[in-house]
Amino acid sequence: MRLTFPLIPVLVALVGTPALAATGQDLFNANCADCHTLDGASDSAPSLKGVVGRKIASLANFQYSDALKARAGQVWSDANLNAFLAAPQSFAKGTSMFGGAPDPTQRQAIIDYLKTVK
Repeated sequence: MRLTFPLIPVLVALVGTPALAATGQDLFNANCADCHTLDGASDSAPSLKGVVGRKIASLANFQYSDALKARAGQVWSDANLNAFLAAPQSFAKGTSMFGGAPDPTQRQAIIDYLKTVK
């Protein structure tokens, strides 16, 4: 069987789809899971279960930095998560969060994954 050129992009997209779905979880595990859990706060970082749409610095079982407490009236929207993951110190100067995800595609994949963790 001979494949023609126009079919190749379609086949690549179909084959790549399941891998793309796992990317956000893989990126979370590689970049976030050392500190953050998805089921309860640790000593070093708050749980990210249900973080999308949650008020910033709102979990009672975690002691947030003053930098995040100053944003307590705001919500972890896509835009706020994106800004925080891009440059935590720029988003909340003095936060104890370090690292993040400088690549915008990876940030979006992590945010999309977090939307599924309720």
